Amino acid sequence: MSAMPDHWIKEKALKEGMISPFVDHKEEAGVLSYGLSSYGYDARVDSKFKIFANTHSSIVDPKNFPQDSFIDKETDVCIMPPNSFMLAKTVEYFRIPKDVIVICVGKSTYARCGIVVSVTPLEPGWEGYVTLEFSNTAPLPVKVYAFEGACQFIFLAGNERCSISYDQVNGKYMRQGGVTLPIVS
Repeated sequence: MSAMPDHWIKEKALKEGMISPFVDHKEEAGVLSYGLSSYGYDARVDSKFKIFANTHSSIVDPKNFPQDSFIDKETDVCIMPPNSFMLAKTVEYFRIPKDVIVICVGKSTYARCGIVVSVTPLEPGWEGYVTLEFSNTAPLPVKVYAFEGACQFIFLAGNERCSISYDQVNGKYMRQGGVTLPIVS
């Protein structure tokens, strides 16, 4: 399994729609960088955020997710409370080839402010907007900037295709169109 380079990512994005919209260079001027990098793609966060709040003393149950446990915000700059958690989605739509798995890591600029970005692997055959999980580990509020870089995706190509891909099993998060809450089938 190998991490795939910039020219491979660019070819897959432009010819097969692997990433859309696709920025074929690293955009850095005055923003948290996004776009194509040497061995990855820095994705942007959209402007719709779901910030978890304990306004109803709810217990978060992934099998019965309480809809009233978060506050919806649509803004270009989201102020994330100290020691909190929120969900958002990528600006980019991803279509993962059937011989590739994608892992996501946070950006150093946010990490140095106490923000951890977590995403489960994008499995072979999966497609959709990626739901991003942000944790503010800092004791202070932190700004998260919409339409700027939030995380980096690294594409790992397998030596052969898997037997069963995510689309073949009708995965529950297939083609998610926005911030998607937990689903238990």
